[in-house]
Parts: sequence; structure tokens; C-alpha cells
Amino acid sequence: MTDTGFDFNAFQRQVIEEFRANEGRVGGPFEGSALALLTTVGARTGKPRTSPLAYLTIDGQPVVVASAAGADKNPDWYHNIRKHPVVTVETGRETYEAIAAVPTGAERDALFAEVVAVAPGFGEYQRKTTRPIPVVTLSRIETSGADRPRG
Repeated sequence: MTDTGFDFNAFQRQVIEEFRANEGRVGGPFEGSALALLTTVGARTGKPRTSPLAYLTIDGQPVVVASAAGADKNPDWYHNIRKHPVVTVETGRETYEAIAAVPTGAERDALFAEVVAVAPGFGEYQRKTTRPIPVVTLSRIETSGADRPRG
């Protein structure tokens, strides 16, 4: 809990419960937004951690953005994917495994510009911080047979 009395973890748990109960639809500040639940493996703990995130598709590529609402440090889930890039993505209609990757340099800049064109709020977040906000691509892991990765 913060000094304002706002419990961010409790808020996230409520969003996750609502998301799962309503096939990916949530109300409040996220009503009408495309969200996904991203489950990562904790970098230090090794335990699963689930975060509700804006879910965008840019040129056919699913992406999430490590904006942390413009905070000066990257969100915990971002640190998790750097150590454990295999993640689980829940869109409300489907759940799939993916490899999370973090483009850098000109590739990141071009992708971030496309993100801002679709969701201008991310540009506002970038203006609040000096860190370049990472864009994370999610490449589906195709399986066949006994859940063997193919792609």
C-alpha cells in the first residue's frame, strides 16, 4: 500500500479476476481496452507472476509495452522476461505460450512510434520519463504432438 492508501497489488488482483470471469473484458479505467494477462516467471523467485497489460497488434505482431505509466524504472514483469523469456499470454479468448523479445535501437524506435500511433497514451508515458520505454514482442510458440516447441 502507498501513502495514498491505494493497494496496487489488490487492484491488479481484482482486474485479473474480472478479466478471467468475463472472457477478457473489464470495466473501470480499462473498459473497451484490449488487455492481456502476461504470466512471467519471477527473475529472483522463480514463481509465476501475472500482470494485466495493454495488448496491441502491430503489423500482425502481438506486443506489450513496459511503460509502468511513465515511472522512472521498468516494471517487474519486464525484468522477469529478461531472465525467463518464455511467457504465457491470456487474451480472454485464448491462452498461448510465447517468447518475449525486446527490440532495441532503431527497431525499438520504429515499433514504439507505431504503438503511439495506435495508443497515444504511451507517448504521454514516454514524456514522463527519461528511460526509453521498452516494447516487447510476443512470438507464439507453436507446438505439435506432445507439446514439443516447433517455432
